[in-house]
Amino acid sequence: MAANSNGENTALAPEHATTIQQDRGKTIISDGVVAKIAGLAVREVPGVHSLVASGLRQTVASLARTVARREDRDSGVAVEVGEKQAAIDVRISTDYGVHIPAVAAAVRNNVINRVEGMTGLIVKEVNVAVTDLFFPGEEPESAPKRVE
Repeated sequence: MAANSNGENTALAPEHATTIQQDRGKTIISDGVVAKIAGLAVREVPGVHSLVASGLRQTVASLARTVARREDRDSGVAVEVGEKQAAIDVRISTDYGVHIPAVAAAVRNNVINRVEGMTGLIVKEVNVAVTDLFFPGEEPESAPKRVE
C-alpha cells in the first residue's frame, strides 16, 4: 500500500477501475485497459477495416495520437465496467463486400473471449455499430515527400 503525506495507507485504485479481491491481495483493472483489450480484439477480426471514433472527445484524442504517431487502441470503444461484469460498445468500419452480420458476430465473440480471458470479468454484452464501409482503392493519396 502507498502512504500519503500523513503516513496513512491509501489505495492505489485509479478512477473508474474494477477491483478483484483475491486470497493474497487485490487486482485493480482500469476501464481503459478493458477498452484497449476490446479495441485490439476488434482489429483481429477479418473484415473490420477500422474502429471509428465516437464523440468529440474520442475524435480529438485520436487526432492527438495521430499527430504524436502513437497507436490509438481504444478509439471507437466505450466500456462500462462493474465489479464482476462489463458491457462494451464498439463502432467499426467494415470492408466493402463482407457479410456484415457475420463480421459483427465475429467481433462480438472475439471481444468476449479476449476480455473474459484476460480480466476474469463476465462480458454481459457487446454492441457493434457499423458506421462506415471501406472501399478498396479509395484511400486518400499520401502527400509527396518534400525532402528526401
